Amino acid sequence: MRNKFDEQLIQLNDMLIEMGGLIETAISLATQAMKEQSVELARRAIAFDQDVDQKEKDIEALCLKLLLQQQPVAKDLRLISAALKMITDMERIGDQSADISEITIMMSGEPYIKKLEHIPQMAAATVKMVTESIDAFVKKDLELANSVIEYDDVVDDLFDVIKNDLIDLIRADSANGEQAIDLLMIAKYFERIGDHAVNIAEWVVFSITGKRGGE
Repeated sequence: MRNKFDEQLIQLNDMLIEMGGLIETAISLATQAMKEQSVELARRAIAFDQDVDQKEKDIEALCLKLLLQQQPVAKDLRLISAALKMITDMERIGDQSADISEITIMMSGEPYIKKLEHIPQMAAATVKMVTESIDAFVKKDLELANSVIEYDDVVDDLFDVIKNDLIDLIRADSANGEQAIDLLMIAKYFERIGDHAVNIAEWVVFSITGKRGGE
C-alpha cells in the first residue's frame, strides 16, 4: 500500500515539474512577444494558458485521490496540502502571462515610447523565482525556498524603477500617457508573478517544516 502511495507521490512531483515547465514557457513567450512586439508569439502565450489550466485540474485530481484513497501521515499530508496550494498560484501565473500578452497585442501597432530595459530584467527575475520555487519543492530544499522569498526584493525594486521612469515620460510628454500605463500594467503583472513565486516558496517551507515561510 505504501509503495503505491510513494509511486503516486513521485508522480505528483513529476506533474508539478511539468506544470512548472509550462508556466516558465508561458512567461518566456509573453516576454519575447513583448520585446519583439510579436502578435503571433503573444497569441501562443495566451493559448498556453489552457495547458496550464488542464495541468492544474490533473494535479488537483491526483492530490484528492491521495487524500481519499490513502492514509497519509502528517508529513505527507503537509506535502499534498502544499501542492494543492501551489498549483493555485501556478495557475494564476499562467493567467498573468496571458494578461501580459493581451496588452502586448493592444500595443503592437505603435513603437515603444522608450527602449525596454528593466521590464525584461523583471521578467527574467520572475522566471528565476518560479523555477527555483518549484525546484525547492521537488528537492525539499529549505534554503532554496527561503532564497526565493528574499529575492522578491529584486523584483519589487525593479518595479519601482520602471514606475518612476514611466512617470517621468508622462511628465515630459502627456502623449506618452496611454502606452506608459500599459507598460506599467505589464510591470505590475510581473510583480504579481513574483508574489505568486513567493507564495509557492512559502508553501515549500510549510511542506518541510510545518510552518509557512516568514512565520
